[in-house]
Amino acid sequence: MSAPTVTETTVEAGTLRLATAGSVDDGKSTLVGRLLHDSKSVLSDQLESISVTGTPDLALLTDGLRAEREQGITIDVAYRYFATPRRRFILADTPGHVQYTRNMVTGASTAELTIILVDARHGVVEQTRRHLAIAALLRVPHVVLAVNKMDLVGYEESAFAAIAAEFASYAGELGIREVTAIPISALTGDNVVDASAHMDWYAGPTVLEHLETVPGAGESPDAPARLPVQYVIRPQTAQHPDYRGYAGQITSGTLRVGAPVTVLPSRHVSTIAAIDTLDGPATQARAPQSVTVRLTDELDVSRGDLIAPTEAAPETTRTVVATVCHVADRPLRPGDRVLLRHTTRTVQAVVRDIPAKLALQDLSQEPAGGELLANDIGTVVLRTAEPLALDAYRESRRTGSFLLIDPADGATLTACMATGSPDVPE
Repeated sequence: MSAPTVTETTVEAGTLRLATAGSVDDGKSTLVGRLLHDSKSVLSDQLESISVTGTPDLALLTDGLRAEREQGITIDVAYRYFATPRRRFILADTPGHVQYTRNMVTGASTAELTIILVDARHGVVEQTRRHLAIAALLRVPHVVLAVNKMDLVGYEESAFAAIAAEFASYAGELGIREVTAIPISALTGDNVVDASAHMDWYAGPTVLEHLETVPGAGESPDAPARLPVQYVIRPQTAQHPDYRGYAGQITSGTLRVGAPVTVLPSRHVSTIAAIDTLDGPATQARAPQSVTVRLTDELDVSRGDLIAPTEAAPETTRTVVATVCHVADRPLRPGDRVLLRHTTRTVQAVVRDIPAKLALQDLSQEPAGGELLANDIGTVVLRTAEPLALDAYRESRRTGSFLLIDPADGATLTACMATGSPDVPE
């Protein structure tokens, strides 16, 4: 697979959220450091603090923990903010070690683009496949394959082409429709910000050029509106004696004054009487605005409820099927009692079944053996104590995702993507 040529597009002013991933020592932190350095996003005193014998170690721009510097590995997700004249970026540098795969889930869960690095000497390895599978499960809209350390294979086109073909084949099996492959050397800067003089056979964009021109990938403007209630506002002042507002962030779609809405899970119906924003009253508001909505009826609405258009309200259910990535050291087993956190709502739940897990070698579903271990990807069936208003994850990354939490200590156990429910809606 040759790298596709990206045509020039007009990019709206805005922010692109991206994450790096890949196996250990593939050069993720060095790539991030090179992006920051060559795009002039690093202050002089920062460069001095990471210089060794007069030469900056670019990986240290993101590896800020003492343990990371001592061991020469990335452990935690490091977020960096930078901008070019064309775009702003929020970049999450995630770990490559298997035991820190959970952090890759954290970084990629809100990303619009993931850069997966592969060492040109080693090709696609198991951790590469795991990170690509997670990117597919999280439905990250754009995937970039960065074949790094091309300087160590003599900048040979054949080495790049073989890796790109294998990666594209695996991505296709996962349902990823498009991959942009770029040959780079993060250490020397080839094809990161500036085009390489050593690979005249490559006619595609540099990493930064692609990041600046790739279309944004927010929720569809036609998606049904969803407002998870975070807080009920009742000032009870002389000026506003009857004020009752429901505050939260719209996760998708548009809410309008006068529109009929349903409050879930109670399924009470009302009409939007007013929408208050930081800029004052508004006739409509859209994701991702934070707003306070007032209804025409005095309903029992509290934190954790969901306000949605009546004609497009999700069904509620107490039995949930989800594809999950288990991130805790303790196994997840049928019968485990957990807390399920969905948007602003937390309910008790029990693990009913773990029917299968994903075999990364061939993407087949194999028996889970009665448990999921750390970094396993599998299918889980849950039964909740209270009904939930879930969308399928394929329809909404925000209202189709949830976490399983240990009720004893509050630790996150599992990141979940809802796939559906075998129940008749409740």
